[in-house]
Amino acid sequence: MVTPFTPDLKIDFDALSKLTDFYMACGAKGFFANCMSSEMYYLDNEERLALASHVVKQVKGKFPVVATGSFGETIEEQADFAKKMYATGVDAVILITSHFSKKEEDDTVLINNLKKFLSLTGDIPMGTYECPSPYKRIITPEVLRFMLSTNRFFYHKDTNLDLDPIKVKLEIAKGSSLEFYDAHTPNTMDSLQMGAQGMSCIAGNLYPELFSWMCANATDPAKQEDVKWLQSELTRLDAIISKGYPLSAKYFLQKRGVPIAPIGRSSKNPLTEEQKQGLDEIFNDLPALHKRLGIKVKP
Repeated sequence: MVTPFTPDLKIDFDALSKLTDFYMACGAKGFFANCMSSEMYYLDNEERLALASHVVKQVKGKFPVVATGSFGETIEEQADFAKKMYATGVDAVILITSHFSKKEEDDTVLINNLKKFLSLTGDIPMGTYECPSPYKRIITPEVLRFMLSTNRFFYHKDTNLDLDPIKVKLEIAKGSSLEFYDAHTPNTMDSLQMGAQGMSCIAGNLYPELFSWMCANATDPAKQEDVKWLQSELTRLDAIISKGYPLSAKYFLQKRGVPIAPIGRSSKNPLTEEQKQGLDEIFNDLPALHKRLGIKVKP
């Protein structure tokens, strides 16, 4: 989820309520609050908790809500904050994989730090996110097997660009309680057909209904022509919407009627006229995509 801000860059909770409702109306079946798209590194701990708590209350138990909770200078501090995040009512606390080992440290360090963290957090359900910041720490098969052995992990957001490592991880996680979500839009069709439970990508903030349709139809033999066509469209559009993100998403959402301003704490520069023009063209093309796929959602 992106975070709406007021002109003085405070969290706009009224807009957040409407944004959450918009996502649900478009077929979103889960919410990741306090993530990279939410500008979590530009929020303080109180704001991170308030953000997650508000989304939980707005969703009212209809769908799962998860939020990042691995902030802290020490494992003890991380565990303490994870408890506070879980107390907001989220269904699982998400751990940034690069919060548990330095870039040069091997998987043994990562696993040992996770063990210590898990020992300090009771039976709180957890998830992982291979966030690009502070650096992208890809979960290896060895680490994934450890995670599954704990019976504590229920969500994984994968940021691999290549499909081969994703296929390996999906095979390892098959039949477990871990749900696998791909962050890379060009992988959508293939990941879903290989067994991913869904998508958790930046484009889902702009037109979630297209991903909802894809999740429902990717494995339907009768829909493969439309599935392949939509995948090519999603890949094409991704190159446009990724420029100036997350402002691009906020600008697009504003055009769709969500009262969210294209401003944020993480963006130093406003969108250029060229970027706006590209987003305007996507917005104008959206009804045609809806019509072909039979999607009944307001553009």
